[in-house]
Amino acid sequence: ILVTPLDVIKTRLQAQTNPFSKGKCFVYSNGLMDHICVCENGDSKAWYKKPGHFKGTLDAFVKIIQIEGIKSLWSGLPPTLIMALPTTVIYFTCYDQLSEALRSRLGKDDEHIPVLAGSLSRFGSVTVVSPLELIRTRMQYRSLSYNQLYTCITSKVATDGWFSLWRGWSSTVLRDVPFSAIYWYNYERFKKKMCKEVGAHEPTFLIAFTSGAASGSIAAVITLPFDVVKTHRQTQLWESETLKIPQRDCTSTWAAMRKIVAKNGITGLFAGIIPRLFKVAPACAIMISTYEYGKSFFSHLNGKMNQRP
Repeated sequence: ILVTPLDVIKTRLQAQTNPFSKGKCFVYSNGLMDHICVCENGDSKAWYKKPGHFKGTLDAFVKIIQIEGIKSLWSGLPPTLIMALPTTVIYFTCYDQLSEALRSRLGKDDEHIPVLAGSLSRFGSVTVVSPLELIRTRMQYRSLSYNQLYTCITSKVATDGWFSLWRGWSSTVLRDVPFSAIYWYNYERFKKKMCKEVGAHEPTFLIAFTSGAASGSIAAVITLPFDVVKTHRQTQLWESETLKIPQRDCTSTWAAMRKIVAKNGITGLFAGIIPRLFKVAPACAIMISTYEYGKSFFSHLNGKMNQRP
């Protein structure tokens, strides 16, 4: 909710300098989730079609509020939340449960625990939610009733098999699993060091926020090449699925990476590093600090409840 306006403004500025061609799509990401937006699809009125003439980020922020209303800064939020809720529930629950299980086997201070727990929990959440991503992409292209959507999915399964619901899964896993491993490893280290320095037994909101922002930034930079490849593959997949545009290129992640390097050089794999940091760092910081605070709050509340006669 807090980070969405950053990406709305970024996308509007991008559309102003490099207009999206009609019938094509682009990936909209707010640091937590990605979803596909279609350019001038039918008669629908969308926020990214509105004229810009913005001089910069601050100018865009002010003008959007003045001309279109403050609600425009949260365009595209509902589908993001629909996907984010199940993903986050599975992700954090699995991480905590796996961490506890691994501590009992490997020891409380083993440095491999956050890497293993973070990787496995993200792998599980991505795998479970991947079919929902495909369904959401179809629903974003055109308005479908639940019966039409059910017919569409069952016919796809009948034609291509159950595994067709997980198309695009591999590039998501290649981005998100390393991200989680790096993120949790650094987060647990930063958190432990900061708690030791201030003499705190458990992380405060500020410690969790700072640790989350720093570890999220490191993970975002290291895994950016996979994010660039995922964006390319997502848009190609959408065009293949909905516009029936055949994919001439090899769908291998490594082949896509080689093509980007051949076309734009090694820097092409790190395109968009600044906006990605602006989105991911605060998103990670807000998510982990509110999660840690909530966990601490309910832990103390449960303790007080248990002490009552």
